[in-house]
Amino acid sequence: MTRQNYTFTSESVSEGHPDKLCDRVSDAVLDAFLAEEPNARVACETFATTNRVVVGGEVGLSDPKRLDAFMERVDGIVRDCVKDIGYEQEHFHWDTITVSNYLHKQSAHIAQGVDKDGAGDQGIMFGYATDETPELMPAPIQYAHAILRRLAEVRKSGQEPTLRPDAKSQLSLRYENGKPVEVTSIVLSTQHADENQTSDDIRAIVEPHIREVLPSGWISDKTEWWVNPTGTFVIGGPDGDAGLTGRKIIVDTYGGAAPHGGGAFSGKDPTKVDRSAAYAARYLAKNVVAAGLAKRCTIQVSYAIGVAKPLSIYVDTHGTGQVPEAEIERVVAQVMDLTPRGIRTQLDLCKPIYSRTAAYGHFGRAPEADGGFSWERTDLAEAIKKAI
Repeated sequence: MTRQNYTFTSESVSEGHPDKLCDRVSDAVLDAFLAEEPNARVACETFATTNRVVVGGEVGLSDPKRLDAFMERVDGIVRDCVKDIGYEQEHFHWDTITVSNYLHKQSAHIAQGVDKDGAGDQGIMFGYATDETPELMPAPIQYAHAILRRLAEVRKSGQEPTLRPDAKSQLSLRYENGKPVEVTSIVLSTQHADENQTSDDIRAIVEPHIREVLPSGWISDKTEWWVNPTGTFVIGGPDGDAGLTGRKIIVDTYGGAAPHGGGAFSGKDPTKVDRSAAYAARYLAKNVVAAGLAKRCTIQVSYAIGVAKPLSIYVDTHGTGQVPEAEIERVVAQVMDLTPRGIRTQLDLCKPIYSRTAAYGHFGRAPEADGGFSWERTDLAEAIKKAI
């Protein structure tokens, strides 16, 4: 029997968090390559610290001469990302940072498997959906993201001019009969401009925005608030703590409410099943729940490098399924081609749509007209029901 009464916690980090800044740079490099050539190969990693951003990894275009010319654009891509996020502080400013580019041509030994339509690597990938929010996402991570996204909006608009880019949120929700009903604690640490601002000052700034994005009635007199609990937080971003691509994989997915595979997403083109198959698994899990076949659904797929078809498909409906899990396993393989090429085609992934995924979660977002977040559609629900 699935547990019904409990408290669960998830965290999120803002676009200005050092690790998320690195995710953004890696995905911006990816987008630039895909805009140049839809079949470009990219595995880009970023490191950021005081006054410096380092970019490295493997990339490929069909014409090596174009690749050489493209490398000259990387410096500008990095600075544009840092500027858009909002870093203009003394020891980390978009105009004065040193950018080091160590990108190089993709290994021919890796390319040979992908060129045959195989997976770009071995691995396991997970997708998850639950009916506890309209977006079919776990509520703690969905609303932890919403808090930081709202604070970024008011910071960038000038409504809250003393807020700065680096921030973290954490939300603990009490569940009753399997549904979230109450916030037991809110943790919010945000960088700010003035060393004289106290924790109480920062709470007065952020509390109205937090209340605005959380469902009515969830915050009560018993809710614990921890806003900038250590006090002053003026030195932030990569000047305060180094950042790396791919260090926030639980923030990127389900906040710990579901399993995560072995690989991060950002900086990887869609031939890498770490990314594309995780999107496909979320797509299928969401459509299973949208079809009414389960209240919760976890889907695992696995791959071998150079092999096109998944080695296994596993479904768990956590005791909420309306049909046997084996039937769902059979049907999801029937309604979607889960080869790397099939996933890229069905979800239209060879587009420059990835920078926007780098902060506030890869899942639980609205599908966009240009193909962004295509894996959040529920257009397979009817086909799944009919196949069952």
